[in-house]
Amino acid sequence: MALSQRDNELLTRVGPGTPAGALFRRYWIPALHISDLSEPDGPPVRVKLLGERLLAFRDSQGRVGLVEEFCAHRRVSLWFGRNEENGLRCPYHGWKYDVDGNCTEIPSEPPDSGMCSRVRLTAYPCIEQGGLIWTYMGPPELKPEPPEIEWSLVPDEQRYISKRLQESNYLQAMEGGIDSSHVAFLHSDALRNDPLIKGSKSGEYYRDKMPHFEVVDFDGGVLIGVRRKADEGRFYWRITPWLAPMFNLVPPRGNHPIHGHAWVPIDDETCWVWNISFHPRRPLTTAERAAMRAGSSIHTRVIPGTYIPEANSRNDYQMDRNAQVAGMTYSGVYGVGMQDASLQESMGPIVDRSRENLVGTDNGIIMVRRALLRAIRANQEGKPIPGLGASQRVASCGIELPADAKFPQDAMHALRRERFADPVSV
Repeated sequence: MALSQRDNELLTRVGPGTPAGALFRRYWIPALHISDLSEPDGPPVRVKLLGERLLAFRDSQGRVGLVEEFCAHRRVSLWFGRNEENGLRCPYHGWKYDVDGNCTEIPSEPPDSGMCSRVRLTAYPCIEQGGLIWTYMGPPELKPEPPEIEWSLVPDEQRYISKRLQESNYLQAMEGGIDSSHVAFLHSDALRNDPLIKGSKSGEYYRDKMPHFEVVDFDGGVLIGVRRKADEGRFYWRITPWLAPMFNLVPPRGNHPIHGHAWVPIDDETCWVWNISFHPRRPLTTAERAAMRAGSSIHTRVIPGTYIPEANSRNDYQMDRNAQVAGMTYSGVYGVGMQDASLQESMGPIVDRSRENLVGTDNGIIMVRRALLRAIRANQEGKPIPGLGASQRVASCGIELPADAKFPQDAMHALRRERFADPVSV
């Protein structure tokens, strides 16, 4: 069933005052790499999230501030400001702000004027966890506990994170991340050749190009179970948890690192794609890190000094028609991340979902859309929303089960495995 234009608008508009934007603001959102603010009193960094133009800076005490970009005086961009002595000073007239957005000094005004106490920038609280700076942009009284997603809690040596710009709405990007049926086609070359994927037994099961989907809601969001034929009397289940409103956990393969994503809206037409690889039990190897830096699997090579992919719409994603014809890649684009991005961006900034023709292998996408719509309405009505706190304690898995196994009951030992234990994988 195609999505109505009204519901499509409801899901894709994320700016201030929008229903979906209000939902996203209820969660801790990945905003920056910690390395982007590596030193106290360093240069401020522009950040745009959910349609808001912001600035991040680390003050003299090492505290992180995330404040609106523009000075309260004459609306100058504070990106040009001086980060000094526990505050960001506007270069135009010297007004100064701390990490909480408080105006601490107006040099042109007498101290007893009281002007400082009446001036404040919008500021959002930040925490540092899992190699990232996270921010909460919602009502202060509803601020949740810090994230409990497993990859954000393992030691740094067990995790690698990359980031890229995607020139599409977050939803069509995220829908690609939870769509297991396209892997047998679009990513068939990666199943054979990618060093972070190849070699696992699960790759054999992609000869079954008609997978069966079973999808259920849970307290964190949606569990997407995809069943393929395995050895006689058994099925291979690839189970992807979607955690509201922006995370998915990619099922593992063999002893390779597990992958995951955060699909963070910049505005209605662009998003940040955070790509996470980690292992809950061991450090990543030198070879694995090298492959990630080189753009293997979900990671992408970017233009130095930016988060813009080297392969992008301006160069047709470096598409190789000869490689496509020869069967070296299914689409002619190299790399899992850019294979996905090239097609998702080709839909336009916001795809018209009312013109889709969905089939059984789209059940995961259908259920996530419904779950998002329910969460938006629950938030509007002041009711509980999914994906907060302990509900994030879930794992992805790749598992062989008997033909008569019930989903998700017979996979719960894998989905709710002990934290930091070996993943359940094939």
